[in-house]
Amino acid sequence: MQRKISFKTRIVFIFTMIIALFTVGIILFEQQQFKSERTRSLERTLENNADIVYRYLNESGIDLQKEPGRITGMLHYMPSDVRFTIISWEGQVLYDNLLEAGEMGNHLKRPEVQKSIGFGKGSNIRLSESDNIEYLYYSKKYNEGYFIRLAMPYNVHLQSFINSGSSFIIYILLFFVVSILMMFYFSNRFSKSLKELREFSLNVKNGSNIPVDFAFADDEVGEVSADIVENYNLLQENRRKLATEREKLLQHFQLSEEGIAIFSKERREIYANSHFLQFLNMILDNPTLETELIFDNPVFGEFVTFLNKRLGEGNIFSKRIEKSGRQFNVRIIIFEDESFEFYISDITKSEKTRLLKQEMTNNIAHELRTPVTSIRGYLETILNLYDYKGENSERIHGFLDRAYIQTIRLSELIQDISMLTKIEEAPDRFELEQVRMGELLNELANDLSDKLKERSNSCRVEVNDTVGVYGSRTLLYSIFRNLIENAISYAGEKIDIVVRCYNENEDTYFFELYDTGTGVEEKHLVRIFERFYRVNEGRTRNTGGSGLGLSIVRNAVLFHKGSIVAKNRPEGGLHFLMTFPKQIK
Repeated sequence: MQRKISFKTRIVFIFTMIIALFTVGIILFEQQQFKSERTRSLERTLENNADIVYRYLNESGIDLQKEPGRITGMLHYMPSDVRFTIISWEGQVLYDNLLEAGEMGNHLKRPEVQKSIGFGKGSNIRLSESDNIEYLYYSKKYNEGYFIRLAMPYNVHLQSFINSGSSFIIYILLFFVVSILMMFYFSNRFSKSLKELREFSLNVKNGSNIPVDFAFADDEVGEVSADIVENYNLLQENRRKLATEREKLLQHFQLSEEGIAIFSKERREIYANSHFLQFLNMILDNPTLETELIFDNPVFGEFVTFLNKRLGEGNIFSKRIEKSGRQFNVRIIIFEDESFEFYISDITKSEKTRLLKQEMTNNIAHELRTPVTSIRGYLETILNLYDYKGENSERIHGFLDRAYIQTIRLSELIQDISMLTKIEEAPDRFELEQVRMGELLNELANDLSDKLKERSNSCRVEVNDTVGVYGSRTLLYSIFRNLIENAISYAGEKIDIVVRCYNENEDTYFFELYDTGTGVEEKHLVRIFERFYRVNEGRTRNTGGSGLGLSIVRNAVLFHKGSIVAKNRPEGGLHFLMTFPKQIK
């Protein structure tokens, strides 16, 4: 297996190369600067020598065409390694101190001569065609019709540069060494922090315990590493808490009497308790242990359709399913990550009880309606025709009056039962319209004003005229009348009753109705909407009422696809929270 190069080695190698290249670049740049400066110095020297030759020619009156040999006399004044040539403006070599002028070709095209034609002087570095030596040529143009060209061997080598700039080289090398040492120091510190972080990651990977005294280097990398460790510890703690909560949830699911199953977005089972399999096999024709077959069975076709079109239907869908003489309430809930929960509850027993109770109350109401009406009519007739003369007339009248009041209560009871029956069995008989709730509630407050005054109570309506619910005006009126009459009868005297619409969204209005009275015990709150349920035995008997008012309220709210809950106010009194859709779907 190929050996992996450590991070420290890579850093040292990369930065060593960068520093070395930077150092070599500085040296080469300085060398080039030295050569350029040396070249300019040689050009100045050659220019001075050219001017000396020019003055010598003028002062000696030498004719270059006739007596060029006289120039030889000045050679002992020139440096031994300097070669000079005199060239006419036409390019003919008039004199050269090393070669015969007549044997040399035309020099007009030489680069240094061309430069001096244009600029008065010029230079060029090249190999000589005559002796194959690299020269620095310098040419200068004079008005007497010739060029004076001087040349020196161009041998500016690195050795001369080192000799002249030894202190600079030492400084550069010292800089290189110091940079390497600093790089080693910081890379060691950095690699130490990385090594500690690597050790931590290996402990995490292998499941080993993190030592209590485990600490990172005191630098920026160490601080970042310490933050990583802290976040890891928090993550582990949250994982432990999540695992505990998950275990609690699974125990709750397992012990629940309802069937619960959770599926992934891809409709794969994540979890299913035993009751879910039991109820599923009751519903399906063929027993199975594969819960995912639920999506292929026609019985659950509406649920599959809901899953496919959930974007426009919300995230909850429920339906009752009857199979083999049993009734099941099936509900599906879609979560944010598009996983979902199936809930199956066996409601056979509770549904039979409800239907039996409903049938019994309907039968009682039906059987009592005619005799109660007759008795009420007879008592009313007797009271109207009764002769108050006689010894026991007042006692007889009192008994008759009490009997008449009880028949009125029985009539109201029968009316309430009839209302419940109509809501449950013939909801289509209620006329639906757009109801302005502010107008309806103000009308209700006026209708109950006498009852409110009897007990020094007040009713305040805080509902805008723009609030409109599409539903049955009769049932909406009945809902709030029953709640307000309930508060008048049982909340006490000198109380305030408030009805208001406290919020709304695109689809729903949110109402509340509360009183400032005594409230009820918490144990009764979950049952106060049941038929004939009494907080205490003497309550209905002493204050009147059928015991069905709140049951009518709940059924009327459900008729409008709304919801209602009851709770006690911290300040005292009973508080009802209701929702009504703006349109019944």
